[in-house]
Amino acid sequence: MQRLFLTFFVISMLAIAGCGDDSSTTASSAGEESTAAEQAEAPEENEAPEEKEAPEGKKKTKPQVKPQKGAPPKQLVTNDLEEGSGPAAKAGDEVTVQYVGVNYKSGKEFDSSWSRNEPFAFALGSGLVIQGWEKGIEGMKVGGRRELIIPPELGYGPAGSPPAIPANETLVFVVDLEAIN
Repeated sequence: MQRLFLTFFVISMLAIAGCGDDSSTTASSAGEESTAAEQAEAPEENEAPEEKEAPEGKKKTKPQVKPQKGAPPKQLVTNDLEEGSGPAAKAGDEVTVQYVGVNYKSGKEFDSSWSRNEPFAFALGSGLVIQGWEKGIEGMKVGGRRELIIPPELGYGPAGSPPAIPANETLVFVVDLEAIN
């Protein structure tokens, strides 16, 4: 996140500097001259090409997860609440997400990256998260928001994760895919 902030800061400062006359030049350390417009493009050359983030636009906020009605589904359910416009996540990608998780039966929140003000990053397909996330986030596009309804077999199963998640609990997550790194 610090690298991201620094990148945005540098781009912002160069954009401000570039608001003047395009004919102005500055000398580089090699003695070459470059225009303000050329300097404003330079940070993109220094960015890691594999990092893909959500496009600039409306800043997302913590979602309110609606209470579920009826019997919980037996299969994984994915609902795109907002389709992203970036690349799709695939196995092997390091993804950065924000999320809220609630129990299907009670609707009670048990975890949220938003509450910690800290996005969560993990390698998709590495087995570091529950299977419902592995299967539910794959194919999601950067910038998107997806609801995942995860049956116990793809979540914490008969063991649960006491005290927040009872045994055999169906889980509901709303996940925002912020970046593929």
